[in-house]
Amino acid sequence: MANERKNIEKALNEGKGVFRLEPNWVPRSFCIPGRRLKLHPNDYYAYGANRGGIDERWFASTTKADNGPLTTPFEGLSFIHVEGGDHVLLRDAIEMAGKEILGEAIMKKHGGWRAYSKFFDNQEPLPHHVHFTDKMAANVGRAGKPEAYYFPKQLNNHGGWFPYTFFGLNPGTTPDDIKHCITNWYKTDNNILSLSKAYKLQPGTGWDVPPGILHAPGSLLTYEPQRASDVFSMFQNIVWEAYTPRDLLEKDIPEDKKNDPDYYVQLLDWELNTDPLFFEHRYMPPKPCKPLEEMRAEGYQQMDIVYKSSYFFAKELTVLPGKSVLIKDLAPYGAIVIQGHGKIGDLDIESPAMIRFGQMTQDELFVTEKAAKEGVRITNLSSTDDLVMLKHFGPEV
Repeated sequence: MANERKNIEKALNEGKGVFRLEPNWVPRSFCIPGRRLKLHPNDYYAYGANRGGIDERWFASTTKADNGPLTTPFEGLSFIHVEGGDHVLLRDAIEMAGKEILGEAIMKKHGGWRAYSKFFDNQEPLPHHVHFTDKMAANVGRAGKPEAYYFPKQLNNHGGWFPYTFFGLNPGTTPDDIKHCITNWYKTDNNILSLSKAYKLQPGTGWDVPPGILHAPGSLLTYEPQRASDVFSMFQNIVWEAYTPRDLLEKDIPEDKKNDPDYYVQLLDWELNTDPLFFEHRYMPPKPCKPLEEMRAEGYQQMDIVYKSSYFFAKELTVLPGKSVLIKDLAPYGAIVIQGHGKIGDLDIESPAMIRFGQMTQDELFVTEKAAKEGVRITNLSSTDDLVMLKHFGPEV
């Protein structure tokens, strides 16, 4: 414990309140990797072919991935990188030094870091599924899971097989329609997508997805800030002509409710799913944090990209070529560099071209509350290329 505390202090002091996080890769057995995560081509099945391909990278995560009985001990958990020392789980560091990392107000109100973000990168669309509200998640001892999507232009050199996402349910859909889909799981394609509507995904934009909304994410690489939970139920049994195991429907369902169609209907927020103004209420185009002309005159551009949830928010920061700017924020955050190279404070940062599984990188960071409020100086060392990072914040204080 004393050695871990020493390593935490070393990381905090070396970066003056900014520390590095190690790449955190997660496979999914039911997905086909889109191969836009910058992993070496030989490493997408580094966990073993039986685990499925790596299609996710998690950021600033204190949440363990729930990937079934073969899940490795630290899967989904972020490690703080300590130069010349042993790495430390971000989860453990916050337990030991939460006030120094997150600040007193966040620790008092939330008791820790209650959000994280990820890239998910699939060649094919995902099944129509739902994340639970707090009320329904509590039935299995979990927390509910709101989430949001943003589609970075830098990481979407191709759109995959189906760059469209189905959201919600068509107005007029009834609970009996959903129960019919559940009871037909083994009989035929349950055709649940016929009850929904697909929206074409636009790089550089995003969507807000509160818990209780059915959604079938499309095949763009997606930046996904979310609450710290991994609770879900898959409602679609055939996706891209491939069968979805019923285990994924029943994953977070109480044992005595797994064959109860009425219970699955209760997982859905009917008002949100059938909202006739779904696009207007859930779509998120980027919004400038200040007037664009003012920011660009100072050498940068910062956009709010996730802003409709009280559980998390996110920004996209661009520092123009050759510029150095002092950026202040009101809360601690994780960050991932997706274009260019430069410095954040005294730390070198860069977006790598290719990453080997297990290799350390200089693209992921965490900025403590004190450093965020005092401001961190971010310098673009290129004379031609923008320096771009995505910043994920936790819940409001």
